[in-house]
Amino acid sequence: MEIKQIASWLLALTFIACSQLSYADEISSIARGGQLYDKWYAVIGAAKPDGTHPAWPASNTKKKGATTHRCKSCHGWDLMGKDGAYASGSYKTGIGGLTQLQGASSGKVIAALKDSTHGFAGKLGEQDFNDLANFLTKGQFDIDAVIDRESKLAKSGDSSKGESYYNTVCANCHAKSGTEPEGMPALGALSHKNPWETIQKVMNGQPNSEMPAIRAFGLQVAVDILSYVQTLPKE
Repeated sequence: MEIKQIASWLLALTFIACSQLSYADEISSIARGGQLYDKWYAVIGAAKPDGTHPAWPASNTKKKGATTHRCKSCHGWDLMGKDGAYASGSYKTGIGGLTQLQGASSGKVIAALKDSTHGFAGKLGEQDFNDLANFLTKGQFDIDAVIDRESKLAKSGDSSKGESYYNTVCANCHAKSGTEPEGMPALGALSHKNPWETIQKVMNGQPNSEMPAIRAFGLQVAVDILSYVQTLPKE
């Protein structure tokens, strides 16, 4: 075997290893960005923001305080804003969604996060901005392809596979019944009321908790888990 050929193979293997590391870092960043989108101040260990966010519409008087500073409160768990699940209900704001940012530049997203409307400049670190931007530009998926909007049931989910995933990954904290930890709504009820929140939590984890992110295992695994969780008791 020629030395040039060996060198070529070693270079190829090095490239593959670096690519895999880059992919692993990207998935981790996206999942963390999903948690920041959920409740950024819990992720970074900051105090809850005081008062209602200045950009929160005056037309919505049902929500106030720290919850109005969460990205998901304006743009929804389905990231569709006024065109999605938050078209009505207590989180109705009339604010648009963010689905158009899939594939956009991170710089564009970060600039928007730091502008006077969003006001995150000085509150988040550069890694936080990068992670949140990665979630919005690289971590979105067609949520209507996996959740039926009318019935709120998971589409194309294999609940038998979901049961095996749930029992080995989730049940230690949530119990096989899905009724733990104490004080949290039963997963059977939550997954029917807000399946968009459920699948985002499964994909990205729960801020400031030991709940793992399933994103690295692929969307289908998360859909299977959602499909099974929707069979659990509602109380």
